[in-house]
Amino acid sequence: MAKSSYHSIETLVFVCVFLLSVTSGQHPNHLPQTKDDTNLRLEYETLKTRFESIEIQFDRLREEVRLLKTKASEKDFYTGDVASSKGGIPRSCHEARLADPSLSTGVYWIDPDGQGVGDDPIQVNCDMSSGMTIIGHDAEASTNVGHCTDPGCYTKPIVYQASLKQITALTQLSSDCRQSIKYECYSAPLQFDGVEYSWWNDRNGNEQYYWNGSDNSTHMCSCGISKTCADPNKNCNCDADVPINLVDEGEITSKESLPITRLNFGRTTPEASSGIHTLGKLKCSGQKLVDGMPTSCVELWQIGHVLNGLYLIKGASQVETVYCDFSKASTDTGFETWIGFADVKSSSVYFYVQKNTDFSTINSVIPYEITRTNVGNAMNPSTGIFTAPRPGKYFFGFSGIAEVTQGTNAARVDFQLNGVGIAQGYSHTTYDTFAQQSTLELKEGDQIRLFLVAGAINGYHTTFVGWLVEEDDVFNV
Repeated sequence: MAKSSYHSIETLVFVCVFLLSVTSGQHPNHLPQTKDDTNLRLEYETLKTRFESIEIQFDRLREEVRLLKTKASEKDFYTGDVASSKGGIPRSCHEARLADPSLSTGVYWIDPDGQGVGDDPIQVNCDMSSGMTIIGHDAEASTNVGHCTDPGCYTKPIVYQASLKQITALTQLSSDCRQSIKYECYSAPLQFDGVEYSWWNDRNGNEQYYWNGSDNSTHMCSCGISKTCADPNKNCNCDADVPINLVDEGEITSKESLPITRLNFGRTTPEASSGIHTLGKLKCSGQKLVDGMPTSCVELWQIGHVLNGLYLIKGASQVETVYCDFSKASTDTGFETWIGFADVKSSSVYFYVQKNTDFSTINSVIPYEITRTNVGNAMNPSTGIFTAPRPGKYFFGFSGIAEVTQGTNAARVDFQLNGVGIAQGYSHTTYDTFAQQSTLELKEGDQIRLFLVAGAINGYHTTFVGWLVEEDDVFNV
């Protein structure tokens, strides 16, 4: 039930209390005691009975009001006194809207860096039609920069209605943040003759010379992007430095730079020149999406994890284990502690096969008669072909004794990947030992085999081994 509903009930209760108070002074002892007062006494008794009934209803309504107030406070826990909140405070207006789509646009408490962590919760404006979080500041009104000569001689620090830590956390959580900026000029260039006279500072204090979008590589305004500036050779309207009223306005959309923390303008020395800046509120919307497996504690926090503990994340080459301390702010030391690599192999793969007969069939794959081990059954001894059951890094080793047969001057064995030789064992002398070792990155279905090109091999001393060193996790495939 809405708040207006129990306000109506409270009004009814007030009327009941008023009537009871009015009649409380009409005790029977105060009524006239003449014989002609019989009808009046009867009327009093009737009223007394009625008001006793009202008193019972009053007690019931008072209890209903109490229950309604409790329910309303639980529903609207983030609209009133944050100290009395009974539930968790949402981190953004987007989260509040997801929790209750019926919420109306207005002022709410949110806690971007997490409840009980970092800075205190903040009050913001929420546009509940979109879930947008809006934070104001002290430089929203149009302000004349006055007259001065040097670059940045006019400077205006921006004081927001929230701490910078909370605003930074909000930008990390949101999928989109933006802030409009406008400069009305009259013979007051932002840049003149290669000198930057005006700039703004990002949240880290760095000077920024772009006035629209997110490309901070060059001095640029929106008209420069669209090629519509007053002077086609300039990147901003105001850079034309002409005695007419011009305007440069745009939206900064780089979440890593926002919010704008200071405005700086210069070269407004001529009496006729003027510059007026207007800075919009910071507006953030949506929620940062994590594509696939999270890669850090920050990404885990962004998608809503709040319990301290060990987590698996996607590392540079394989799955890693980290400890996330969500009792700290995401920018604090110790928020993420690396533990080590995680073994996520679904099953082991390794083999060891041998020959027990000489082999001299030229231009053919070497088969094996003895299988010492073949975990995973990826090796087919009878065909001599190993087929990778899943992507990853594999090690292979081959050793044997050469036999130089009549009509040849060497024994040669090729190590082949998918039928193409990538290494070779070679000997000119019978009973020479040759060996090959290879570590390869294989895809599922890749085939490894040993191929006799010339001569022969002594069967009783020929072995072939291999194993899966490191399986690629499914997120890197």
